[in-house]
Amino acid sequence: MRIGRTITALVALVIGLITLAAPAQAGQPVWYLALGDSLSVGVKPLGPNGENVATDDGYADKLYAALLAENPDLKLKKLGCAVTETTKTMLRGRGECTYPHGSQLAEAVHFLKKYRGSVRLITLDVGANDVETCVKLDLLDIDDECFRKGFIQIATHLPPILAALRLAAPGVPIVGMNYYNPVLAAALIPDMPGVPPGAGPALAAESAEKLAAVNGLLGATYRIFKMPFADVAAAFQTNDTTPVPDFGGLPNNVVQICVLTYQCPPFSGLPEPNIHPNDFGYATITGAFLEVLP
Repeated sequence: MRIGRTITALVALVIGLITLAAPAQAGQPVWYLALGDSLSVGVKPLGPNGENVATDDGYADKLYAALLAENPDLKLKKLGCAVTETTKTMLRGRGECTYPHGSQLAEAVHFLKKYRGSVRLITLDVGANDVETCVKLDLLDIDDECFRKGFIQIATHLPPILAALRLAAPGVPIVGMNYYNPVLAAALIPDMPGVPPGAGPALAAESAEKLAAVNGLLGATYRIFKMPFADVAAAFQTNDTTPVPDFGGLPNNVVQICVLTYQCPPFSGLPEPNIHPNDFGYATITGAFLEVLP
């Protein structure tokens, strides 16, 4: 009798697992879930006086449009934060964005459980805001202690974020990304009274070293969880310092930031720098994701 009950229980368990893993039927919606910071919701400085606004033309939207051609039942769900989201606030909540279940991660886990078996892709970008405030453009400096704390914050909080997503969505591709470097535009800052000569280019060079460390940490963490990640830094040619004659001999990586983001007022037409990508920049990020999608 005990053996019979054991076999019955095992059969029930197997049937349950098959049901959980079963793909959605044809004609039923399947989901692409986009998570992250302001980049994941396509923020651009298109509001009054250059205010940041969420758009339907970010990398997640462009990626969704590219996938929709072969997946007509696919739907996009964006849970990203249009303001400031760090790895800490994504994990614990209490950031500038609020969610019914407490944090963006909790909201994502709830969504994944609700639509278990119907989610086909998850993308994630987070980590830049952990260190972004450490750059003091008014002082042309980077706060090293702030950066150290931000780096540790990423190392502490990103692993449990990825672990929770993987547990909630077994078998679903989860694709992360690294970051481009908007601070490279500091190379355009001219010498000014009271500022050491070459302070702008020096800040750009220091930011390149700092971002390389952050991107290295992000890449290593995604690799530990066997998750692919889009090399956005490479797509923006972040490390290419080749002079570009058509742009007065500026390094190519600086030119790319000016062409692909709103960070350079002479190019963007905005009165103030803004780190977010323009349409070309978001398309470039989309291309980096398409290169690594399973």
